[in-house]
Amino acid sequence: MPFWIAGGAGHPARLTAARAAGASGVQVGTLFAYCEESGLAPALKHSILDHARRGEVTVRTEPRVSPTGYPFKVATWPEDPSAGVNRTRVCDLGYLRTPYVTPDGQVGYRCSGEPEAEYVRKGGELSETIGRRCICNALLAAIGQPQTRADGSVEQPIVTSGDDLTRIAEFLGDRERYTAADVVDYLLGKVASPPRSAVAIG
Repeated sequence: MPFWIAGGAGHPARLTAARAAGASGVQVGTLFAYCEESGLAPALKHSILDHARRGEVTVRTEPRVSPTGYPFKVATWPEDPSAGVNRTRVCDLGYLRTPYVTPDGQVGYRCSGEPEAEYVRKGGELSETIGRRCICNALLAAIGQPQTRADGSVEQPIVTSGDDLTRIAEFLGDRERYTAADVVDYLLGKVASPPRSAVAIG
């Protein structure tokens, strides 16, 4: 059966090794996430790349940030707009809500990222709310579609990324920006290193 290799596979040597092992190819996330064509908000993308070039970006695995309970890899850098923001908990999009059976036998929905009292009222454990964030709003903010609240505050993003982000400077070389085509050429070994003539935007 066809299979692909994923996880830290965004390197020509990994593609070669995967093919040698019988894989159809590799799944690459990080390099494409920060290319010019990606859906990540340009200001965020460019800020992260600028700091990554200086080794000022970290990626940590957060086991509790997502209401789903699935660990997220979260990028942090000096200009992270969500740093230090004390967000008022609200679950108004509800894409990650989970169903539960109410005392009267109906189906209800709850999210550990909603207000703690509301989650507990719905039968959830208070301990499950600790450290949870609203991934729905945060990821929409990351693609430049944040909600603006009645008090004028704007939802801040969470940028998820693979560990390859901390090594992306090696791929960038002397470039500031790059395209999806640059990534494909790099993975296929069409360029030995990032070309100095590559266009720099911004």
